Order: sequence, then structure tokens, then C-alpha cells
Amino acid sequence: MMQRNLSILVNSALLLALVVVLLGGWTRINYAGLGCPDWPGCYGSLILPSEPIQLQQLQSAFPNQPIDTYKGWLEMTHRYAAGTLGLLILGIALLNYKNRNTELSLGYLPLALLVLVTIQALFGMWTVTLKLLPPIVTLHLLGGLLTLTLLFILQAKLRRIRAAVCSTVSKKTDPSHSLRVFSITRFKILIGVILLFIQLALGGWTSANYAGWACSDWILCNHNADTTLDFVRGFELSTDIEANYEGGLLSLEARAAIQMTHRGMALLLIAYLLWLSWNLHKLSGVFKRPVQLVLLLTITQAGLGIANVIWAVPLPLATAHHAGAVGLLLAMLWLYQRSTRFSSSGVTYAAL
Repeated sequence: MMQRNLSILVNSALLLALVVVLLGGWTRINYAGLGCPDWPGCYGSLILPSEPIQLQQLQSAFPNQPIDTYKGWLEMTHRYAAGTLGLLILGIALLNYKNRNTELSLGYLPLALLVLVTIQALFGMWTVTLKLLPPIVTLHLLGGLLTLTLLFILQAKLRRIRAAVCSTVSKKTDPSHSLRVFSITRFKILIGVILLFIQLALGGWTSANYAGWACSDWILCNHNADTTLDFVRGFELSTDIEANYEGGLLSLEARAAIQMTHRGMALLLIAYLLWLSWNLHKLSGVFKRPVQLVLLLTITQAGLGIANVIWAVPLPLATAHHAGAVGLLLAMLWLYQRSTRFSSSGVTYAAL
């Protein structure tokens, strides 16, 4: 029963983490990051009122912040989901603590997740109180993606443990591939995951500084325009905690530098993932499905990136690009987990 409860909690947390990350992107794309000017409530209330009289009273209490109920509910929905995720991770940590001396123990990973989600709550608060300070917004995004990543790893670890406990371990090894080959392959995939995280960080920095609109041409920055790229200002960490960063405060030159850096890293990542996919395709059929998914999402993301430039980042395309990035991360994690299906003793876990 305890094993089943732990599995339900982990699977629910993984699914909810995906929802939270997507909701965070939707909130940011809709300019709703300051839909609630306070934290943890919204205009002093945990549930944003809908009655006109109540809204007028709230507006009097916050005269410098026009109330937009749509943006307020977007922000609060994101907070409700994130809070629920925190409770699920707390439940996983407590249940794992009870299992600490059994074969179902997940080690220190649930505790690390609990610490991470606590830090995420602080960054969520600072995102609002520091009025969308770009470094905070970017770190908050990366924290969400890291939470999703650790939950994915936790689920895979739990599946391996359950397979071992249920004696579903196959002693057959693949004679055509040595453990050394799979170790090198795992390292290559890990490099791809790291490059992807760097690109995701650049995407977060682009979004946090509202630099998606800085370049109107999908090859050059601005066709028939001499735009000087200001990399120094573009990647300077903001220190003015009194400013409101909604809409962005950087110059066009600084935003263009951010956008072009994001594109350059995208080209490097695409080239590496194409090379990696080709190598894995030749290596073993065990990588077939995740490689196909990585290729599909890589090509789709490239197309969405170009389309966002051509059509000036419309809401549907921006949302699809954000969701595609998250999907590509999950596909790369799936690929990495496939590379670890061979343990150091050469045992293959049938559950994977």
C-alpha cells in the first residue's frame, strides 16, 4: 500500500509540475506576472473578489495598480497550482522518510526536491515584490524546470526500485554493446541536456527582458537597419530593485543582443541534437522512439522560433514555443533515462 501511495504521489507531482511550468509561461506571455501586486494573496485576498463594490474597495487600497481580474486570476491560478505541488512534494518527502530503511527508499532526492520547491516559493514572492526583476524571473523559470527534471528522475528511480522489488529484473544483456559504449553515449546525451538548459536560460532571459520583439528579421536582426548589438547592457544584471520591469527597460540595442545570442545558441543546440540523433540512430534500437521525439520537437521548435520572429511573437505561437521547449526537455530526459537502462553490472531493467 505504501509503495502504491508513493507511486501515486510521484506521478501526480510530475504531472502537476508540468502544468505549473506551462502555467508560468502562460502567465508571463499574457503580461500577468504583476496581475497581483502583493504576495501570497492578490490585493490582500487569497481569492480575488468579483463583485464591483469589492473591486472598487480593493482599487482604493491599491491606487497605483489598476485591477485586471483576468490577469489576477491567471497569477492566482498559477500560485494555487504551485502551492499544491509543494504539498505533494512534502508528502513524497514524508513518505520517503518512513521508507528510509526499506528497499523503497528514494535516498535524498525527495528532500532535495522539498528544499528546491521552498526556494521556488521565495523566488515566486520576489518575482512580485521586486516587480519582475529579470534575474529573479529567469531563475524562477529555471527552478521550475529543474523541479520538473528532478521529479522525472525521481519517477524513473521509483520505477527501477519497484521493478527490482517485484523481481522483474532481466539478467540478459545486449551483447552487441558494451557498458563502455553506453557510458560514452550517456555522457553525450548529458551534454545535450546541459546545452538545452543553457538555451532555456537564454529563452528565460529573453522573455524576462521582453526581447522577443527586438529583431524583425529571422536571419539578420533587422533588415535594412543598422542595429548595434549591446551585449554589455543586454547581459548586465539589473540592480535597481525599485524599478518596475514589466514591459522591459533595456534599450533596443541591448534587447537585440539578447535575441541574437538566443538565436546563436539555438543554432548550436540544433546542430548538436541532430548530430546526437544520428549517432544514436546508428547505435541501438533502444533509442528509436525518444530520438524520433527529440528530432520532431527540435525541428518544430526551430520553425516556431522563426514564425515568432516573422509574426512578432503572437500569443498562440509564443505559447507553443514555450510548451515545445518544455516538451524537448522531457524528451531529452527520456533519452537520458534510456541510456541508463544498463547498470554497472550489466543488468537491464525490463520496466524501462
